[in-house]
Amino acid sequence: MAAPRPAVNVFTFRDAQTSPDPVQEPVTEGPAIIVLDNGSFQLRAGWAGKGPSLQLRSVVARSRGGPRSLSRVGNDIPNLEPLRWLLRTPFDRNLPVNLELQELLCDHVFQKLGVASQGYVDHPVVFTEAPCTPLHVRQMVAELLFECYRVPKVSFGIDGLYSFNHNHKCLSPASGLIVSSGYHCTHILPVLSGRFDAKNCKRVNLGGFNAVTYLQRLLHLKYPGHVSAITLSRVEEILHDHCYVPEDYMEELQKWRCPFYYEENVHKMQLPFSNKLLGSVVPSEEKQERRQQQLRRLQELNARRREEKLQQDQERLDRLLYVQELLEDGQVEQFHKALVELNMDSAEELQSYIHKLNIAVEQGRQRVLTEAMDCKPQTPETMGGEQDDMEGISELDPMYSEDQGETEKAAPNVQAVFNIAQFHQMYLGTERIRVPEILFQPSLIGEDQAGLAETMHYVLNQYPHNVQLELVKNVFLTGGNVIYPGFRDRMVKELLQMRPFGSFFQVSVASNPALDAWHGASDWALGNVEGEDGWISRAEYEEKGGEYLKEHSASNRYTAIHLPKPAPRSTAAPTVQETETAPQILMTTAE
Repeated sequence: MAAPRPAVNVFTFRDAQTSPDPVQEPVTEGPAIIVLDNGSFQLRAGWAGKGPSLQLRSVVARSRGGPRSLSRVGNDIPNLEPLRWLLRTPFDRNLPVNLELQELLCDHVFQKLGVASQGYVDHPVVFTEAPCTPLHVRQMVAELLFECYRVPKVSFGIDGLYSFNHNHKCLSPASGLIVSSGYHCTHILPVLSGRFDAKNCKRVNLGGFNAVTYLQRLLHLKYPGHVSAITLSRVEEILHDHCYVPEDYMEELQKWRCPFYYEENVHKMQLPFSNKLLGSVVPSEEKQERRQQQLRRLQELNARRREEKLQQDQERLDRLLYVQELLEDGQVEQFHKALVELNMDSAEELQSYIHKLNIAVEQGRQRVLTEAMDCKPQTPETMGGEQDDMEGISELDPMYSEDQGETEKAAPNVQAVFNIAQFHQMYLGTERIRVPEILFQPSLIGEDQAGLAETMHYVLNQYPHNVQLELVKNVFLTGGNVIYPGFRDRMVKELLQMRPFGSFFQVSVASNPALDAWHGASDWALGNVEGEDGWISRAEYEEKGGEYLKEHSASNRYTAIHLPKPAPRSTAAPTVQETETAPQILMTTAE
């Protein structure tokens, strides 16, 4: 008989679980500035110059109307899947709009960073935000930091610009085109001589969240028998470890049609399963032993419950007897107050409750003493037909049933006709390239918007030719969604197709796309410790409000938006001449 072939390209899920973050020692030497990269997928925080010591998911497990003290934040949730229905996030796409949940995240961060000040945060804070953040959102965040935590000063900056500056320290001020792709959105940010051009930046409403949900939907349709095992956490693991961006999507699809290419490149994901065969028969002795174990466990559980019930009844009886003694001692006023607390109306009702509790306590004591004297295990026949216990056995051991009480007939051994492990495998073929492709072709998931390459082409066309040459010399990719293998090569190919023949361009990727935004904010904070440029002080907040923003090299810009004035509505009926000219005006506008 030939030896079985070894498993090729079979991967198992890590199902990694997080552990609570330890409380760190407060900073006593050097500048103590807190840098907080407030991402919609992951929040990264730490002391400037010390590294991002806290990295946690931006989620809070909290039931509706539940107390604040029972909320669990970030890494305090070891496994997200059992609490998926309780998870809340302060973000709407990439904007923090729920101030209460954002406060819970900030509370967790400041506590774990070891902030020593009591009742307030006596440290400057650098806070990242999205490009072109609405004033209302910045006002809420500034109100939270200044009013709730009473920080001395705050600086707001764009995560993509911080990452750009961190990777171009020697070229400052630099020009370039930033492609920042995150969990919910992808931004195209033009930078001219170190200044962010907010008027011509564009956003594509696609990111890692869309890729995760799309991949989960594909796998659910492909493997309907394993829907419960294909969780979002496992789909995220597949997306991060097994997907890639091809240089030419259609050409790569043609390669996947070849059986040999498919066999060599398919990734098989092993789902958890049990080695126990469905048709296997458990011996009668093992079933009887398991039955006895379940009976013993059930007896111990019932005995513990009876003891707890006896203790509760005894405590309540003592309380009622104390109230009765108040009446016998002549303390009538205190007696009536105690009756109100017990929700009783008269002394006769109190006496009735005392009589019932006396009987219940005595019966409970007798039962406990009887069980203590009789130590031998009971069998189902000697238990007096207690239906509750038999139902409890069925709940504790799903393999137990009443039919097993009869004599088991010998059954032939069942031979496995297939490999049960292969039945619990998912084959990742074209899904590995189809899911990341939605960034370049949003129509794959039914989104009616331009892809990444088309949006870049549109942004470049807003500038004259000489400025375009300056921008494409430094196309910079950052954000957690650009870590796909092959992403840079695909961007090079797209630029080669859209740029004129013989044009020069260069595409670079951040040294650490996920963490360079935090490192860039840390660099800026350490370089502007003493100065006031870019910092909003508490006095300025109280004078100018939460919408106030001080611009710096990595911040948003104030952009004047000219809205068309609405045409005045006239109450008079239109004349014949106005009626005839109205279609001409509409046509001119349409043209």
